Amino acid sequence: MEKESSATYEPKRNSEIRVFESSDEISTDLAEYISQVSEISVKERGYFAIALSGGPLVSFLGKLCEAPYNKTLDWSKWYIFWSDERAVAKNHAESNYRLTKEGFLAKVPILNGHVYSINDNATVEDAATDYEFMIRQLVKVRTIGVSERNDCPKFDLILLTMGSDGHVASLFPNHPAMELKDDWVTYITDSPQPPPERITFTLPVINSASNIAIVSTGDDKAKAVHIAVSDMAEGLDAPTSLPARMVQPTDGKLVWFLDKAAASFLDSKNDDDDACYERHE
Repeated sequence: MEKESSATYEPKRNSEIRVFESSDEISTDLAEYISQVSEISVKERGYFAIALSGGPLVSFLGKLCEAPYNKTLDWSKWYIFWSDERAVAKNHAESNYRLTKEGFLAKVPILNGHVYSINDNATVEDAATDYEFMIRQLVKVRTIGVSERNDCPKFDLILLTMGSDGHVASLFPNHPAMELKDDWVTYITDSPQPPPERITFTLPVINSASNIAIVSTGDDKAKAVHIAVSDMAEGLDAPTSLPARMVQPTDGKLVWFLDKAAASFLDSKNDDDDACYERHE
């Protein structure tokens, strides 16, 4: 492992960029990262509250289902949530719950009662309201922590992926949901990507987490990655509207897990100044 550097994409405060040769190497390092966060959370709080997202994320969780993690992690203390969900039935091919269950939950001994999926029998508006109410109840008993800054839930870890348009969870560029300040969970009916109806955590909830990880791979993400992580990024009319760029932990840490293709715009900007950037060879 060696340190790389670039002033152009020097990460923002409390953030780190890790670049890997392959998706398999991302999965290996991500498993160790999640394991460490889990162990610290269980030791400090007695719980590990983790929020997952959909898309390709589940494919990166496979190493957790293998030795040593499947035997060494205290799975009984894990509580599973979703940062976003599609308004489809749980057995639908596009359900984040189904993807996660088949690719991860069915392979590890997490208690069924600790898996908090979104109500697929309600309207998208009611499902968002119900999910926020449930999270509020769990914050009251501190199964989920609480931010001392804004009273938002303080998840131990929120795992996200980023689309080529820079969206995270189901927060899309220039969408009104990006501006919400008081809601913890909201809904949209006009997603630019199908299906149109979704529920999603709001930015204040994402940014209140103790730890946030964003996994992004492929050269179609390179431009959005550069804009999201750089304090001096140029290239979009309004880069501040990029949801991934708005992921800025208020009292936590953000780690990017990238492959070489997604980081390719960063490599092209190198100079001699320091940055919190690691290349894993």
